[in-house]
Amino acid sequence: MKHTHDSLFIGGRWQLPIGTRRIEVYSASTEEPLGSVPEAGEGDIDRAVAAAREAFDDPSGWASWSPDRRGEALERFATALAKRGEQFARLVSGQNGMPISIGRMSEAVSGQLLVPYFAGLARSAPAEETRASLVGGSTVVRREPVGVVAAIVPWNFPQTLTFFKLAPALAAGCTVVVKPAPETVLDAFLLAEAVAEAELPPGVVNIVPAGREAGASLVRHPGVDKVAFTGSTETGRKIAEECGRLLRPVTLELGGKSAAIVLDDADLAGQLTAFFSATLLNNGQTCYLGTRVLAPRSRYGSVVDILTGLASSLQVGDPLDDATQIGPLVSRRQRDRVEDYIAKGIAEGARLTTGGGRPAGLDRGWFVQPTVFADVDNSATIAREEIFGPVLSVIAYDDVDEAVAIANDSDYGLAGSVWTADPERGLAVARRVRTGTIGVNGYALDPGSPFGGVKASGMGRELGPEGLTAFQQLKSVYLP
Repeated sequence: MKHTHDSLFIGGRWQLPIGTRRIEVYSASTEEPLGSVPEAGEGDIDRAVAAAREAFDDPSGWASWSPDRRGEALERFATALAKRGEQFARLVSGQNGMPISIGRMSEAVSGQLLVPYFAGLARSAPAEETRASLVGGSTVVRREPVGVVAAIVPWNFPQTLTFFKLAPALAAGCTVVVKPAPETVLDAFLLAEAVAEAELPPGVVNIVPAGREAGASLVRHPGVDKVAFTGSTETGRKIAEECGRLLRPVTLELGGKSAAIVLDDADLAGQLTAFFSATLLNNGQTCYLGTRVLAPRSRYGSVVDILTGLASSLQVGDPLDDATQIGPLVSRRQRDRVEDYIAKGIAEGARLTTGGGRPAGLDRGWFVQPTVFADVDNSATIAREEIFGPVLSVIAYDDVDEAVAIANDSDYGLAGSVWTADPERGLAVARRVRTGTIGVNGYALDPGSPFGGVKASGMGRELGPEGLTAFQQLKSVYLP
């Protein structure tokens, strides 16, 4: 079934685009067309921002509503999202190759989980507090919505990462312009249908599928008050530069090259399901994965053997098959990128233990075999740069101090994991790794806790109460 759309969701209604350009969407597993949508241009961006601006500035509009009233509307929104859960999962899997089992745990439920969560936070957190002034009198400190938000979303977890931004922004009283990535736009139209069904006020949510040029115009648009972006570090730097020039607040969740530290007492063979999720989830197309596996030299051979066995045993195939563990990459360009990194790994002397090519019998689709490299030095290209595919590099260390030093010797600092029979020991090591998030004997995002990175992995935090405050600004009112 092809999904064809001719209008954009702007100002609470479907509107014909100003231009005639379209975005064609292809199946990652068959390379066949899945559908097409209008490509928003700068004029459409202007209309979307104007609609969001009008909705935010309306004295009786969304921003002025009480948290309870907004919460009631957001509950309707969550219900509308829940009705479309399976559709979200299947649309995303078809577009970017995500195994449907992963889609059902992420894309299908992210909105219905995060929207009520942030609505509840907004209801329970006082909008203002009164403090005794140090110089006499008192001060009322208010938390107010930051304004119009530009939410720019990548293709790897498009719905989940949309709601990392959309849910807290709406709960805070902001209005939003969402720009989905061109590779995954069909699910964004399903999102628009849920917004319409929930009867959110016109202009509160606007959706403009577009490429980089229109995205850049959204970032610098004078009607935007804050930018929330998830994507590559390269693009994040450009956005940060623009927002710095404009003195515009920005949240950036960028790339990663995280370390999975296997301690000498770890029962890795007994933790393969959790280890897979922390290192190869979503075909390696996940920003937080621990693609640098640090193994003690005393156990190096056995760790390499275990990971080689894991990677070679994974079921590669149709992402819509419940049994598939590794699906295709999102596009031909992404497959070419991953294959280039594999070639660099071989050229620089790393030892390929499994994978490295395209799986037999899958002549259509952008597939790459799960790949493991041994004898990798932390200075190698495949250990320094984010590959974004199912490729692991196994690096040896002599003691825990060296393992921590290697983990920290990276431009990135988004995530990581520690594997050990002693959780307290794992926690002690985790505390020493310079990163925004890290897990012990697993890695799973907690929606109630802040998520984000340090160094080249970004700035600011999403999720948890901190994710709500990122869309609020403080005002102090001095009273005699």
